[in-house]
Amino acid sequence: MRWDGQSVAVDDGALPGLERIGLVRSVRTPQFEGITFHEVLCKSALNKIAGGGAMLPFNYTVNGYRGCSHACRYCFARPTHEYLELNCGNDFDSQIIVKTNVADVLRREVHRRSWRRETVALGTNTDPYQRAEGRYALMPGIIGALAESGTPLSILTKGTLLRRDLPLIADAAGQVPVSLAVSLAVGDAELHKQVEPGTASPQARLGLIAAIRDAGLDCHVMVAPVLPCLTDSVEQLDALLRQIASAGATGVTVFGLHLRGSTRGWFMSWLARTHPGLVGRYRELYRRGAYLPSSYRAELWARAAPLIAKYALGGDQRRFEAAPAHRVIEAPQPMLF
Repeated sequence: MRWDGQSVAVDDGALPGLERIGLVRSVRTPQFEGITFHEVLCKSALNKIAGGGAMLPFNYTVNGYRGCSHACRYCFARPTHEYLELNCGNDFDSQIIVKTNVADVLRREVHRRSWRRETVALGTNTDPYQRAEGRYALMPGIIGALAESGTPLSILTKGTLLRRDLPLIADAAGQVPVSLAVSLAVGDAELHKQVEPGTASPQARLGLIAAIRDAGLDCHVMVAPVLPCLTDSVEQLDALLRQIASAGATGVTVFGLHLRGSTRGWFMSWLARTHPGLVGRYRELYRRGAYLPSSYRAELWARAAPLIAKYALGGDQRRFEAAPAHRVIEAPQPMLF
């Protein structure tokens, strides 16, 4: 039988790093060429964030996947793959860890008497609606478990597959507070193909925003990360925010690129190949670490703030903590598997 090679008993040559997190089997299919799914059985689904409440509007996350076929060059979660003895580059894009039992484990956890029904964030590490979700359909079970237990939830995604679950999400919103956000920071189609090669196009994500609003739900947009010298001009921000407003978004958050850990090398190698003239400028901007200097962040906010007001995209800014005085929002810390 053609599925014999996928049986649990078959030695698939899995790496030791995968074995330590409960590998069941590794799967390759023609429908997902170039991608290997490593199916694991998780022992827990809820991830408690140390000190989360002080900096973020949630203390818990759920991540059904690790690694992401969206292949965003700048993804801050890339270093988490190294724990599994996989690299932060091509392995992160193509070796996808799947918690096949995450919904069942989550359902048990949120029905414990000790669970306080705190908000759970989905999409803080890797995208819950990446391509793998089309095969494994983890999100309906996750959303259902949270809503049935009376647990508020938030979802952040670049994936238009969220459309599939809009009826379920709308039903959940009738039971618990639900927050939806779409990530869209690159409006230029050609640059999008370079920097976010595995994601839906900007136009497709604008369509997703409109679909969310048509379903009667609010939709925040994360205009992040803004890329210095590539997407940060007034003209570029104006064009993107105008389209976001036209799609019906109820608010935006804007912040610049962070380059933490091994993500820095991966991004900079791409920049050197595609935009070599900018390498010097980026080295100057990030010479002191992973974050843009306060002077640049202040300039970015000075450009973005009038446009946010122009298009009435202020939304409920209280949902996000603004560490700098100029209100450019810092990105969440990467959540481990």
